[in-house]
Amino acid sequence: MTPPVVRRTGLFAAPAAIVVAGVAVAVALVGCTGGPAETATPSAVASATAAPASTATPTASAPAAVGLVPGGTAEQNLPYFDQVNKATLAANPNAQGRDFIDALVAAGFTKTDMQVTVDTTTIGLKANSIQFSVRMGDTCLIGQNGADAGGYWSEVTPVLSTGNCLVGQTRAIDW
Repeated sequence: MTPPVVRRTGLFAAPAAIVVAGVAVAVALVGCTGGPAETATPSAVASATAAPASTATPTASAPAAVGLVPGGTAEQNLPYFDQVNKATLAANPNAQGRDFIDALVAAGFTKTDMQVTVDTTTIGLKANSIQFSVRMGDTCLIGQNGADAGGYWSEVTPVLSTGNCLVGQTRAIDW
């Protein structure tokens, strides 16, 4: 049995991106030669880089719109989940559990498939981190935000043996 694929975004994705960028730079440098440097005049550089406007064609297309994939997997819906949660934080940097749940419901996710942890500790202090999830079949979209989490992050995980996405005490979503 192979382990499930877990895709992280946010804070934990940065080190991998740095490694990939470093490898790309190293590969690009391998093609450099050690010969003498050539000096180019500004007009030579301009004529070498300028292309006639009539032959220029766009090579890149606009990125596909991110949206909910009804009936899709958690992996397919992770970009939209992140977009909704990041927009929630942009509108309210102090967003709490209900803010995330309400935004996800407004974005089309099913409320009955969600879980959220409490916003306060057992002694009434603000929780240093909250988690929220959406179950999608046998996988879960899990988001976490707060100081202990280092900000917002998300991942796709398998459903727990309990049938839930989150471990521990969660808050009733009864609004």
